[in-house]
Amino acid sequence: MKAGIVGLPNVGKSTLFNCLSNAKAQSANYPFCTIEPNIGVINVPDERLNKLEEIVKPQRVQPATVEIVDIAGLVKGASKGEGLGNKFLGNIRETDAIIHVLRCFDNDNITHVETSINPVRDKEIIDIELQIKDLETVDKKLEKVRRAAKTGDKAAQKEQITLEKIKTGLEQAKSVRQLDFHLEEKEEFVKPLQLLTDKPILYVCNVDEGSAINGNKYVDAVKEAIKDEQADLLVLAVATEADIAELETYEERQLFLDELGLEEPGANRLIKTAYHLLNLQTYFTAGEKEVRAWTIHKGDKAPQAAAVIHTDFEKGFIRAEVIKYEDYVHYGSEVKVKEAGKFGVEGKEYVVQDGDIMHFRFNV
Repeated sequence: MKAGIVGLPNVGKSTLFNCLSNAKAQSANYPFCTIEPNIGVINVPDERLNKLEEIVKPQRVQPATVEIVDIAGLVKGASKGEGLGNKFLGNIRETDAIIHVLRCFDNDNITHVETSINPVRDKEIIDIELQIKDLETVDKKLEKVRRAAKTGDKAAQKEQITLEKIKTGLEQAKSVRQLDFHLEEKEEFVKPLQLLTDKPILYVCNVDEGSAINGNKYVDAVKEAIKDEQADLLVLAVATEADIAELETYEERQLFLDELGLEEPGANRLIKTAYHLLNLQTYFTAGEKEVRAWTIHKGDKAPQAAAVIHTDFEKGFIRAEVIKYEDYVHYGSEVKVKEAGKFGVEGKEYVVQDGDIMHFRFNV
C-alpha cells in the first residue's frame, strides 16, 4: 500500500518527500526536477510503541511502515502526453492514495509554472487532467457494456447505469470520489476501474513559516474549494519541516517546535494521516525479543492479521490471544492483565481493533 505525492512542478513535493524519508530526492528551483518516482519506506510515528518499549524493555523495536512515492510534476495537457504526462498518470495509477501538494506561500525567488500563486487554480489543473484520463477509461468500458446491455444482459444493464453516472459526473468536472454510489455499485462496478479521481486524497497546503499554525488566505481558499469533496487537508510549512528534519537531536528538534508553537513535526502528522488514508491500522506483538507494530487493513479478522506475520499462522489458525493496549499499559504486564480478567481469547471471526496486542496459536 503506498501513497503518491503529486502536484504542479516546483510546489515543494520533493522537499516534502525528503522530510518524510531518509532517501534524499533531488530538489531544485526548476520544473521536472523529479522524473523517475522516488520511493521511500517510512516509519509511522506511534506513541503507543514507545510506551510498550518502556514497559517490556525488548531487545529491538520495529515500527509500522508506509510507502511514499514522489511523482514528477504535472502540467496542463498531461492527459494528452504534455510534459511527462503519461508517465505521471501511470505512476499515480500505481498508488493507493494521493497526497496533493499545493503552493500556498508567496516568494518571488521561487518560480511558479503558472507565473502566479493560486492554489485553487493549481488544484483544478490537476483535477481536470485526472478527470480527462478517467473519462477515457470510462468511455472505453462503456462502449463494451452498452453492446452487452443491448442484448438484454441484466448485469451489463446495471453496470451501464453506474458508468453513465460516472461519465456525467466527470463531464461536469466532478471527481469520482465526490459522487454517491450504493455499496453494491461501488464494489462491483466502480472499484474494479481503479479510477484516478476515486483514490482517497489528502491536500497539503505548503505555507510559509508564519502561517504554519493558523494558515493564510490561500489555505482558506483551498478549504472552501474542497468542502464538498471527500478529502482531508493538512497545513505544513514544508521548508521549515526540512530544517527541522536536518537537526541532529530530539532536543534540538523539540526546541525548534516549541519556538514555532507546534506539538510535533508536521511530517509526523502527515505520515499518520497517510496511513489512515490508506485504510490501514496497527496491532502489536510484545515480547522480550521484540516489540513490533504490524500493519493490517481496517476490518481485517484475526486470521488475516495473523497472515501478516506468516501465511502458516492463517492456514493453521486456532485462536488469537488479545490484550487491549489500554489494559496492557494500565496493568503493566501480561500476567497482571490475566489476573484482572482482561485477557481475551478470540476465534476466526474476531475483527482486530487498532492497538490490540496479540499472540496467535496455530497448528500446521
